[in-house]
Amino acid sequence: MTRNRKALPSAIALAGVSAFALTACTGPAGGATASGSAAGGATIAYGTTDKVVTLDPAGSYDAGSFMVMNQIYPFLLNSKPGTADATPDIAESASFTSPTEYTVKLKPGLKFANGHALTSSDVKFSIDRVVNIADDNGPSSLLGNLASVTAQDDATVVFTLKQGNDQVFPGVLAANAGPVIDEEVFPADKLMSDDEIVQARPFAGPYTIESYKKNELVSLKANPDYQGLLGKPANDGASIKYYADPNNLKLEVQQGNIDVAGRSLTPTDVADLEKDSKVIVHKGPGGELRYIVFNFDTMPFGAKAAGADPAKALAVRQAVAHIVDREAIASQVYKGTYLPAYSVVPDGFAGAVKPLLELYGDGSGKPSLDKAQKVFSDAGVPAPVTLKLQYNPDHYGKSSGDEYAMVKEQLEKSGLFKVELQATEWVTYNKDRTQDVYPVYQLGWFPDYSDADNYLTPFFAPGNFLKNHYENPAVSELISKQLTTVDKAEREKVLGEAQTAVARDLSTLPLLQGAQLMVSGKDIKGVEKTLDASFKTRLGVISK
Repeated sequence: MTRNRKALPSAIALAGVSAFALTACTGPAGGATASGSAAGGATIAYGTTDKVVTLDPAGSYDAGSFMVMNQIYPFLLNSKPGTADATPDIAESASFTSPTEYTVKLKPGLKFANGHALTSSDVKFSIDRVVNIADDNGPSSLLGNLASVTAQDDATVVFTLKQGNDQVFPGVLAANAGPVIDEEVFPADKLMSDDEIVQARPFAGPYTIESYKKNELVSLKANPDYQGLLGKPANDGASIKYYADPNNLKLEVQQGNIDVAGRSLTPTDVADLEKDSKVIVHKGPGGELRYIVFNFDTMPFGAKAAGADPAKALAVRQAVAHIVDREAIASQVYKGTYLPAYSVVPDGFAGAVKPLLELYGDGSGKPSLDKAQKVFSDAGVPAPVTLKLQYNPDHYGKSSGDEYAMVKEQLEKSGLFKVELQATEWVTYNKDRTQDVYPVYQLGWFPDYSDADNYLTPFFAPGNFLKNHYENPAVSELISKQLTTVDKAEREKVLGEAQTAVARDLSTLPLLQGAQLMVSGKDIKGVEKTLDASFKTRLGVISK
């Protein structure tokens, strides 16, 4: 969640909704028009069930919004297709000039699509604005280690950090907090509407937006003035079409009405499409994490709930962790397209460990009713406990309904819980979750940058984007320490300690981790280039 925070007193930077979080020519996509448009090879039609929250970088920390931002806004640093390394994008150079100073020099002659010059002043404005607005659904937490930004001259920007040797700061500039926007267009102290942004054309990325109908259709045109790392797009433009039902997304790519289908298709649809000779299913390295969030104020026995008792609240969280059967969910609901997750950091990242495997269940990944009953008994928790559990049916895929129906079934079968399961559409869900509306709820995470920190700082450091009232000074200290530990082996050790500490507290309960998937027509090229460990969708590498 896909991709939100305030400055951190002790942890360095809050990481983000790709998010979360929290994920989307010159004509409409879909039907005869899109097919005809794509047939000429000039434009690419891309389909998704993800939704845009806002095109304003200060107000979103979700994969759907960031997917569009990646196409239209420039970044100081980015990553070449096929890699996850942060490399100068519209910057000519970027490096630490002291442990606490990161200096960036811009390429000459940069400009926005509206003709305004892009200078260091715009960079300072962009970053300061994210921090100052500190929107509940924005990426300000990524900048928790930032002390100040100075525009030394038109081409030079110096970022002064609170703590030196920040191992992830270059990645932060390439992530949700990093889009460079036009200070002559955006207000400094409030968000700007999507329609106003599109009209003002403050774009300097690989594409410009030519027409925009929010969460229905976005038409993009290659930007001839883009001077960044990604180079000129391999197509003349692209359209992004949004679907409410993944079954329709599946049919559209099968019928050739769109060229590429992105997030999210159901596991059953993916299995069917793998047998279809007209399309190709592309898979890339996985960074997605699906998990349950506990609101420490409003969950059963939470700080502001009836009978508030931190020991009983912890017992509730522990009992859920003992009962949930991840392997059953992965195999029965997701047909193996997701795997069980036993840490807040998915397998494959340097420093990843599996503390949940040892701490909860039977020690081998299976549930343990005996242990769940014991934690209730030891804490004096009367069963059954009513658990209000919320999930989202559109942003995280249609199978979320089956996933959480199975979680409900598993918890109620234990006799320890009575689950009230409810669903809310994403635009409302993303706002309500930060306002203490949901005591226990679903989220998903798509990393901003390829580092284990991106699964720790955004979630568990002070001011984290979850807004679930969790804070542990010992955890904050570990997160801060790993960010500034230069020795690789020592940093991985600290990362492991941090994962174990948060597994004991259970602010969140990881369930599943998944791979990146896209489906394309057989004549579409370049899709595999965007399925890398940067976890960014780049329409510019796709051609026909």
